[in-house]
Amino acid sequence: METRWLSPTELAAWVRLVAVVELLPGVLDTQLRRDAGLTSFDYYVLAMLSEAPDRTLRMTALAAQTNATLPRLSHVVRRLEERGLVHRFPCPEDRRATNARLTDEGWRTVREAAPGHVANVREHVIDALTPEQLEQLSQIADALLPRLDPTGTMTALYQRYDRASGRPTPSPGRARRRD
Repeated sequence: METRWLSPTELAAWVRLVAVVELLPGVLDTQLRRDAGLTSFDYYVLAMLSEAPDRTLRMTALAAQTNATLPRLSHVVRRLEERGLVHRFPCPEDRRATNARLTDEGWRTVREAAPGHVANVREHVIDALTPEQLEQLSQIADALLPRLDPTGTMTALYQRYDRASGRPTPSPGRARRRD
């Protein structure tokens, strides 16, 4: 099979996407570490728990929602537990499983960290785009996500806000293609 090399236009777009993917996590981490003593992944874990019923999720569900391996998530949750932000306990419905619950201190921490995090996201991403570009960004993500997440593992996560925004929810297999 012959390699389909990237055209200059494709290469320019690709290099820019890679730069964004590489730089954005550092920008998010820097602000969260400075203001809340959290990494962006710590914040993400706390945020997912804050949105769950009773602020509790099984570790396996939390791993799926954060796209983390169980060993990585266990390590992060252990650190958050040592800080009093999360509490782990056996799942009452299945003693073989473990639940993670956001503590009152964890709830306070995520609430206090949220305004700075949102301001950072606005400054570096949202406010840099026009409304049309923001819609294009959503459409681009809708085209890429089915290829990056073909089993739909994270579909519920990235579509959970579509209804509130008025966006139609695309089905995972119906991304617009431009071949």
